[in-house]
This record gives sequence, C-alpha cells and structure tokens, in this order.
Amino acid sequence: MIRPATPQDAAAVATLWNDMIRDTLATFTTEEKRIEDIQDLMRHRAGRFFVDELTGVIRGFGTFGRFRSGPGYVATCEHSIVVSPTALRQSIGHRLMSHLQNAAHAQGNRIMVAAISGANPDAVAFHLACGFEKVGHLPEVGCKQGKWLDLILMQKNLSLGR
Repeated sequence: MIRPATPQDAAAVATLWNDMIRDTLATFTTEEKRIEDIQDLMRHRAGRFFVDELTGVIRGFGTFGRFRSGPGYVATCEHSIVVSPTALRQSIGHRLMSHLQNAAHAQGNRIMVAAISGANPDAVAFHLACGFEKVGHLPEVGCKQGKWLDLILMQKNLSLGR
C-alpha cells in the first residue's frame, strides 16, 4: 500500500536510503542521511513524500521536490525512488512512480526530471518504461568510490498523461 510518509517511517527510509548511498553507485551522494534530516524532509515535503508498506514493512519510498530554485522552474520537479533490494521486480517502483506523477501533476508540476547515475542502467530502463525520455548525458561529472560517473537526465511531461 502506498501512503504518505510519516516521521515514524524515517528510520526505515534511512535504512533503505543509506544502504543505497553506502553500497551502490546509483547515487553520487556519499553522506548518509540522518533520521532527523529525513523527518525534516518529510515535513517540508508533505504531500510529496510517500512510502510503500506491506504488513508494517517499508519496501520503498518516493519523493519529489523542486528541480532548481527560481521562479522559472516552479512547474518542474525532480524525484527520487528507492526500493528495497529484496522487493525489486514486484512493481513497487512503478506504483510509486505513478503515485508521484499524479501528486506532482495535481500540485501544478508540468515536467518531472530524473537525474540518473550512468552506473545504473536498470534505472534508465525503468524510466523509459514509465514514459520518460532521455534528454541529456553529462559524461564523468560525478565521482564516487574512485570512479568517474556519467549523469543521465530524463524527463516526462506530466500534462501528456501519466
């Protein structure tokens, strides 16, 4: 079941997020998330932060926020989705994406952006399957674990259907 995230979900979200930060090249981030910071983000992004829960277990989460600051970007958002490795291939990501897109569109967003590590081809395929298109490729702009990584930009026009 997808539902709005609550501060009580922050520890489970931190575990999922920090495992990805620590153990993969899927994000360029190296600084792990603190529970308090996630709770603050959940408060700040009320209506824009959701979890997938089954029998009390958080299997994934999705959130979106402003793509860039400034009034010209007010209708463009960027999202993040993280699904537990034990819950992959169960359509959780697709359900979270659909939920995020519907919420973002209802809140006046026209474009949703994905910024994807080139070391994560599964995320590119996932976004293509969700109707995103590749709009940019920035070679070797990130470095993590001693590896230079490409950044792939994808986007979807939410006003054309979700």
